[in-house]
Amino acid sequence: MKDSIDNKPTHRSMISIILLTGLLVGTLDILAACSNFMINTGKNPVIVLRYIAGGVFGKKAFSGGTEMALLGLLFHFIIAFSFTIFFFWLYPKLPVLSKSRIITALVYAIFIWIITNLVIVPLSNLPPVTFKTQNVLKAMLILFLMIGLPLSFIAYKYFSPVLNVKKNTGI
Repeated sequence: MKDSIDNKPTHRSMISIILLTGLLVGTLDILAACSNFMINTGKNPVIVLRYIAGGVFGKKAFSGGTEMALLGLLFHFIIAFSFTIFFFWLYPKLPVLSKSRIITALVYAIFIWIITNLVIVPLSNLPPVTFKTQNVLKAMLILFLMIGLPLSFIAYKYFSPVLNVKKNTGI
């Protein structure tokens, strides 16, 4: 919802767009992560959700049942919403983000990967991860496609009336 007089976003519309965008990127990301896991290992993708729960519950999560998978899904969406909220907070503060939606998406995907893998996972109850270049690049590609691009394009559309961004530029 935008104010009909000046076409500026309202506080209520920002909450709605953040909720919908967080739900979108969280869903796209977890579907991609589970699909990638299943394709690469042939194992049940519920393991991905238990891995996420393992950040809080450690080894207990891997032997847990449905409740651990659901907690992993909840934690995943909390993280996805946190990155969405941060992006929507940051976007109007850094006008450079509206210059190129593709570069913004790529930089934010790299940022998410760094925060997730070099800050969140080491602070969690998960065992240390060994990094393989191929896996890192694949994870960054998933983050770029499933989170970075949607965030960048949605924020651009949402904020462009406020930031007076010229249409048809910066793709």
